[in-house]
Amino acid sequence: MEAEKINLFISTKGDYFPSDAIPMMRERLEHMNPDYELAVTSVSYLNPMLTLGISIGQGFIGLPGIDRIMIGQTWLGIGKFALTWLGCGTGLIWWIADWFLIVPATKQRNLEKFIQALGG
Repeated sequence: MEAEKINLFISTKGDYFPSDAIPMMRERLEHMNPDYELAVTSVSYLNPMLTLGISIGQGFIGLPGIDRIMIGQTWLGIGKFALTWLGCGTGLIWWIADWFLIVPATKQRNLEKFIQALGG
């Protein structure tokens, strides 16, 4: 991938990934097979701040677990929902904890999508 495209990708999507992964990503993009360029740039990466907003808001509308389902952790989302509604509110602790955990989890999921788009 060309240096300009790499810089554009990193500058627009860099906040979507763990900061310690950026140098590895840059290197992988520099040595990437050109056939994977479209796959890497067209992946739907999740905005970590959006998932944080949803994580905070979901408890107020009665749907805890949506944030985990959004990032591909379906069973954790179902568990969070079940603990909140069937566990007499014990899932509320998880809901509050996710205010701090969902951003790193989203960034990690985006990194996994990036690596998968590169072909593994």
